[in-house]
Amino acid sequence: MLDTTFYAAIAPLLPSYEAELGLSKAGAGVLSASYAAGTLLASVPAGYLAAAKGPRFAVLAGLALLALSSVAFAFAQTIVLLDAARFVQGIAGACAWSGGLAWIFRATTDASRGKTVGGVLAAAVAGVALGPVLGAAARLSSPELVFSLIGVVALVLAGFALATSGPKGSAPPALAAVWRCVARGPVLGPFALVALPALFSGTLAVLAPLRLDDLGAGALALGAVFLLAAAFEAALSPLVGRLSDRRGRMLPIRAGLAGAIPFAFLLAVPRSPLLLGVMVIATVGVLASFWGPALALASEAVEAAGLDQGFAGGIVNLAWAGGQVVGGSGGAALASNTADAVPYAIIGTLCAVALGLVVQRRAPIEAVRSAV
Repeated sequence: MLDTTFYAAIAPLLPSYEAELGLSKAGAGVLSASYAAGTLLASVPAGYLAAAKGPRFAVLAGLALLALSSVAFAFAQTIVLLDAARFVQGIAGACAWSGGLAWIFRATTDASRGKTVGGVLAAAVAGVALGPVLGAAARLSSPELVFSLIGVVALVLAGFALATSGPKGSAPPALAAVWRCVARGPVLGPFALVALPALFSGTLAVLAPLRLDDLGAGALALGAVFLLAAAFEAALSPLVGRLSDRRGRMLPIRAGLAGAIPFAFLLAVPRSPLLLGVMVIATVGVLASFWGPALALASEAVEAAGLDQGFAGGIVNLAWAGGQVVGGSGGAALASNTADAVPYAIIGTLCAVALGLVVQRRAPIEAVRSAV
């Protein structure tokens, strides 16, 4: 929750940074995606760290880096320093998520994994809900105070983690063996299904607040839209997780992909901030309907491949961060040179292709679940 709070706090701040620092839409995308870039580069090393040293060690490393990067972001006065602080925070997120997910997955059975992952996502989304509120507060008051408080809370949680026992580490396999497992269809399919909503979310996180600002929405309105979106996702994720435990992972995945297609093609249409805000909230809910089941499916695929659950966290981080980097920076740059409708249309097409593959080739993908 704490990690995603810092990540999501940037949304209400993008218009002010755009005005104060002279950022282009592409520059705002780079700032937003710097976090995901750090996570992308650190995902596999963080998975190794969680597997070799144990999940708690990786969590502690992530919390320490989170505290440092939060304070650095609080007092940064240039775009270079802001980008660097976000990048380091992304590394912290890779460590915290790889360790945290491995810790939770080891204590979870297959029959309840969807429900558990839904709870994890609900906690993370609580941070996403809090982030825009803190971002709006920082925009209206003091970024130094708000983001320094995040660093203090990270240190408090590190003390709690130190006092909590966790599973031990083990000797991880060679990197080549890990990549061979990842490249196989049973692992690669869930990897792609995690990356796709991350791509959509990364694009939406940059283009939506800028478009809402252009339409006249203020800082409080921006915070309210993303708060409501996060609340909707937090309420929906555990329900979807329970459904995937009972009816299989692919049912909500197919439904989510089908729902994402029309929203992707319609998000650039509204000329009213109210209508766009409602569509953003609905889109976030649609993505939540297949993000959690895809994450659970990835965990099961990694387990079936004989890898430590630390690598499940690393692979999920890699998929999520890759989608966020491409969506946040690439999507924003493409929109800056063309129009918002172009990256949204590309994402809608990718969702349609993924839905077709999932429907036509459902047996090989669902074989992951039957193999564990």
